[in-house]
Formats: sequence, structure tokens, C-alpha cells
Amino acid sequence: MTQGINTGSSHYQIGVLTTKIQNLSLHLRKNKKDYASRRGLMKMLSQRKKLLKYLYRTNIDLYQSTLKTFQIRPLKF
Repeated sequence: MTQGINTGSSHYQIGVLTTKIQNLSLHLRKNKKDYASRRGLMKMLSQRKKLLKYLYRTNIDLYQSTLKTFQIRPLKF
């Protein structure tokens, strides 16, 4: 068994996606016509939303903690 961070957990995956989303958003501000990257951003946002919904259903305390940690707005259902 490996030691360290559980990289498969929803909380961790949301954090990784949030970092990628922030970096890609900065890129798109400079390169407004990069439509392929814009599509990738939309895909990442959708994936993060799915993970947040799952976290909300399974562990609402961790969901609230995740929102505060990564400064994400709550989902609108």
C-alpha cells in the first residue's frame, strides 16, 4: 500500500481541476480566439461540477470545506 495523499478522492480531484481551470482562464484572457482551449475549459468545469454534486450527495461537510478551501461558489441546483 502506498503512503501519502489519496489522489483518487473527490476533494483532491476538485483541487487539481480548480488549479487547471485557473491557469487555463489566465491563458484564455490573453488568447481570446483559442477555441480549442475554451472547449477544454468547459469540459473541466463540467467535470468539476459533477464531482461537487457527488461530494454534496455523499459528504456535505467535506463539500462545504472544499468550497472554502478552493474558494469556489456553491452549486445552483
